[in-house]
Amino acid sequence: VPLRPAARGPRPAPPAARGQSSLRFFGVTLAVVGTCDERCQLLEMPADHAIAELSVSRIVLYDDQTFPGYCLVILREHATELFHLTPAVRTALLEDVCRAAEALQRAFRPTKINYAVLGNQSPHIHWHLIPRRADDPAWPRPVWSHPHEKQVPPPARAREVARVIREALR
Repeated sequence: VPLRPAARGPRPAPPAARGQSSLRFFGVTLAVVGTCDERCQLLEMPADHAIAELSVSRIVLYDDQTFPGYCLVILREHATELFHLTPAVRTALLEDVCRAAEALQRAFRPTKINYAVLGNQSPHIHWHLIPRRADDPAWPRPVWSHPHEKQVPPPARAREVARVIREALR
């Protein structure tokens, strides 16, 4: 018999379920980038970090830009495991990831793009796409092995990076 987590009590409906496309959080406007329910955390990013809608996902700029161009590709529908998806959605998601990675390659000319799918902290299918350069502070180790202070770009810079990636998607 599988173990189930203890009930945490009722949670308010996430903004997307209430028909909201953005919300304010500690004075920052967040774009709702996923529709989730009580099974997961709602994935939200500053509105300035939105890049594009893809076939079954969204691409957004990750809030820590220590590694320039670091993005998330977030599945629009709720699922926690790739095997929960139909073959068609799984294939479309991989195509979205490849399209996003190709855009990052065109926009940033990295040495390598790292791909990660974890879901331990945000149990909703999303891919980390991390452009890596041979001169970045963690090279050649995983980015998580390099302790660093988060490099959150100012809104104007985030919009500019998002625009560059958006143009490379075309």
